[in-house]
Amino acid sequence: MARPRNFDRDHVLHAAERQFRTSGYNGTSVDDISAATGLGRGSLYGAFDGKHGVLLEAMTGYFARLAQGPRKMLAGPDEGALERLHAYLLRAVHGVPLAADVPPASDRAGAACFAAKMALEIGASDAEVKRLANDCFSVVRAAVAECVQAAQRNGDIDPDADPDDLAYLLLTIIRGTDVVGAYGHSPDRLTSIAESAFALLPRPRHR
Repeated sequence: MARPRNFDRDHVLHAAERQFRTSGYNGTSVDDISAATGLGRGSLYGAFDGKHGVLLEAMTGYFARLAQGPRKMLAGPDEGALERLHAYLLRAVHGVPLAADVPPASDRAGAACFAAKMALEIGASDAEVKRLANDCFSVVRAAVAECVQAAQRNGDIDPDADPDDLAYLLLTIIRGTDVVGAYGHSPDRLTSIAESAFALLPRPRHR
């Protein structure tokens, strides 16, 4: 089947990402991707060389969104950095948004981090997926660490605390929130986890 003339590559990848986040990699067939994207099997193979090719390009696009979204949300003047960290933790209660041109996730499990989900499912046996997942984690960790440093400069977080350690701590809790949310726990419970994580940030000993 020839590729449609109005083929919108980004939209197809966003729709495929939604399918992978809903069903997992192994639970998603080429026919599922075809139904989600509106492309026939022949077009999918011609454009992406099959399901694995679709996954890698979808993860690459997800990385590009992460490189912009969290960094934009967490960047800003030193004054207000602590509030931005708080807002970021609260936003994580609802997971990682899908692209704007596809419907939102149907449940909390489908809103879990795409990269983390693929890393857990197939990262141990797929070097490319593992690399892309690590890239996704690293770009968000760097954005969180930079915001922590800004809060330290403003006197809101203990200057002796290691910003990278705190970034790893917060992201570990955020990814854990994805798991707890997938179990079906309420948004109130997830909000409580976010507030507890925020309370763990070490404040200066002397103000």
